[in-house]
Amino acid sequence: RHTTVAALFGMNLLPLTTANEISRESRVKGAFMGTLVADALCLGSHYEYDAPTIKRAYGGKSIETYMAPGEQMGGTTHGVGWGRRNYHPGQKRGDQTDYGEYNLLMLEYLASRPEPSTPVELKELIPVWKSRLNGPKWGAWKCTQTKQTLQQVAQGVPYEHLGGMSNAMSMRSAATLAAFSTEEEVAQAARTLMFTHRNEEALAGGEFFTRVAFKIAHEGKNPREAIEAVAAGMSGWIQQQVRKGVAKFEEATDPTRPLSKEEFVDDLAMTSMARLWEVGKSEPIKVGKASPTEGTLPSSVYIIL
Repeated sequence: RHTTVAALFGMNLLPLTTANEISRESRVKGAFMGTLVADALCLGSHYEYDAPTIKRAYGGKSIETYMAPGEQMGGTTHGVGWGRRNYHPGQKRGDQTDYGEYNLLMLEYLASRPEPSTPVELKELIPVWKSRLNGPKWGAWKCTQTKQTLQQVAQGVPYEHLGGMSNAMSMRSAATLAAFSTEEEVAQAARTLMFTHRNEEALAGGEFFTRVAFKIAHEGKNPREAIEAVAAGMSGWIQQQVRKGVAKFEEATDPTRPLSKEEFVDDLAMTSMARLWEVGKSEPIKVGKASPTEGTLPSSVYIIL
């Protein structure tokens, strides 16, 4: 799989450079490969929401190696509201969660087209997506929106009406940074690639982070510059989520504030930004650690900064 990715990107070994010398090509490649590495490092604890449990699984240290799903947790993780299970039964250490698999799928789709920079067409993408999701190569979890959209396609629902109303975004657009040359093109592609979702909060969240990544990879901005520049041009709701994330980052890194002294500072920071999300009414969890964009967007801004 890694050989295929390298070939699709036309990757070659680049000499070490200083930060100011990093080329746009290198930043674009780094953005995609970083997506895969980060996702693979999450596989071992994906869907586990308890910070002390995660810390114990990694020996009380920073994550230093890839792990299979639940490798140090008895082979399972506790997905709040969905129970304890192995959520990625076909994956092994070094593989992707469903989020990484989606980004690989979209890379391969974009690279397979005669002209990768043309707008994404669902009539081309859906058959490729359906074949991958229903085939033996997909060993990861299938989220609720993916399952619902597969059912809709089987029922003949028009492509423009596909998707469900979950407000949990799904980032699938890492490869658009290589396929397209303008911010507007990657923003539109990000929304189209998230065709399993119809909720505007989720779509706007995906668009937001794709625009941020574009400004970093193509324009050389640092993360905070990119986040603030993109937020300024988007809705008031997006701006509100960004302000929450920035404010919490500043609080958590201020040595005079109590939060900075907590052992699980990041866990507390993210949960403190969010309301309670009741999953099945039996296992409430703070939205900051769960799926809704109102929690994942400010939490992601916080952790990026």
